[in-house]
This record gives sequence, C-alpha cells and structure tokens, in this order.
Amino acid sequence: MTEAPTARAGLDAIADPTGVFSIVAMDQRNTLRRMFAAVGHPAETADLRQAKVDVAAALTPVASAILLDPTFGVPAVHAGQALAPSCGLLIAAEPEERGSYQGEPRTHRDPAQDAAWVRSMGGDAVKFLVQLRPDRRPGRGEPDLAAEVIDVVRAVVADCRAAGVPAVVENLIYRLPGEPELTPDQRADLIIESARILDDLGVDLLKLEYPGSAAACRRLSGVVTGPWAVLSAGVAFDEFQDVLRISCDDGGASGFIAGRALWKEAVGLDGAARAEFLTTVARPRLEDCLRAVDGRARPWHAAQRAARG
Repeated sequence: MTEAPTARAGLDAIADPTGVFSIVAMDQRNTLRRMFAAVGHPAETADLRQAKVDVAAALTPVASAILLDPTFGVPAVHAGQALAPSCGLLIAAEPEERGSYQGEPRTHRDPAQDAAWVRSMGGDAVKFLVQLRPDRRPGRGEPDLAAEVIDVVRAVVADCRAAGVPAVVENLIYRLPGEPELTPDQRADLIIESARILDDLGVDLLKLEYPGSAAACRRLSGVVTGPWAVLSAGVAFDEFQDVLRISCDDGGASGFIAGRALWKEAVGLDGAARAEFLTTVARPRLEDCLRAVDGRARPWHAAQRAARG
C-alpha cells in the first residue's frame, strides 16, 4: 500500500501526541433515537443535540478526538462550544439513510458529502461506514454488493487524498439473509478478510470490530499494513478493557474509537444527573481506556513505517 504524506500527516489531528487514537464516538443518529426510546423517552431533535453537547463537554478534554455526525452533533457541539481545544474532530460522511437490497445493507456515497464538505465544518478527518461481506457472490441478475462497497471506498480514498484529508473507514460484518448465527471463527475470518481488502485500497485508518481472540488479532496484524483502531460496538465496559489490551498486544492496534461503552447510560438521565454520570463514570472509563492502551498501542507513525518497509 502506498501513502500520500499529506493525508497521513493529517492523522496527527485526531491522535494524541504519541500517535495513539483515543476517540470518542458520538455520531449515532438512528441508534441514538432507539436508545432514547428504550428508556421511554422518544427523542426530539433538541434531545439528540443536547446529548451530543453533554458528551463532548465531558469527554473531549481527555480524548484525542471525537467522532460526530453532521446532522445534530457538529452544529450542536460548535454552537455549544463544547469541543476542547486539544481535541480533534472526525465527521461521519456516510448518508444517514443507508440503502438496502432484499434485506442486505447497500453502500452508497453522496458526492456532496465529500472531504471538502467535512473540512468546511471544521473536521480534521472523514469517517465513512461500510458493511462489506467479502465472501458474498451475486446471483444472476443481482447487484454485486461487495464490489459496490469497494468502489465507494476507492472513491472516498481518492477524494480524501485529493483534499489532503485523512480517510477513516469503518466496516461492520453482517449476516446474509437466512444465514444462521455466525460462529466466532466465521466472524474472525470475515473481519480479517474485509480489513485486508480495505487496507489494500489505501485507507488511512481502519475502524474495525474486535476479531474475537488474541489468535485472530495476530492474524489481523499479519494482513493489515496501515494503522487500525478497535471499536467498542456497544459491549460492556469491563469486556472492552480486555478487547483493548488484546487488540494492542496481539493485533498492533493504534488505539480505539469507543462510544456506547463509555456513555450509554447517560441517555436515560437528564440535566444534573447526566452531567454527574458523565463526569464521575464516563470520564473515568475513558481514562481507564487510556491506561489500558498506554505502552501497548502502536503509534500510527510506526504502522505507517511498517507499511512503507
């Protein structure tokens, strides 16, 4: 994989001074609405905006960056002046309403939501979510959904390189229609093969699911040449601590991009109660994550050198 130095240098804006990522994910939109509904509080726009402001105010003084959506998060956090000066800004550029084909996610890109658009909102990097099943083969007359993902990611990377903005791509594995629950080995194989394909496209930073074990992390480190960060996927916080240590020790991860594992209980709280939770529980959780990766995470610069070597 070849790198564009201007794009790679941009990763410093979302990493800490040592080159490690400690990014808070607060880009949820429909997921956040469902979280509010689950606690008996159907969310209005004001609720979504306030939740994002509250999380940003409490956690960005500690985080290397925050991941926000452009619909509610970016405008609310800017208006509330809730972004700490030391914290970078990663903006989700995938369309809010994603397509589907007979029950499968279908990736598409809005050309207007490009790197220049992200930069115009004060973003330091583009985040783009895809769902790639590398083993999917289209039937007669069906679209090639895996090829569509690859084409979209290729376009995102090219656009980001032209603009000098880092491209961060997140992949989530999914079950095919009618497919039984994936075994741990199947999930690991799919996560690793997807990561290999996306890494070959020149993505600056991969945001990946935990492949399930130390052995799978070692396999992942053998196929991914650039930096990657592990996502929390809503797992329990204690479990995420183990995920962090293994991902770094065995997978060469350059840090984490964590959301619900840090702040999910705050959704059911309001006002002073939410502020207290974020200050006394969520922020210490983030600090625990920083300790978990300290001395373990591979700085993204080292991953870049390994790719060039």
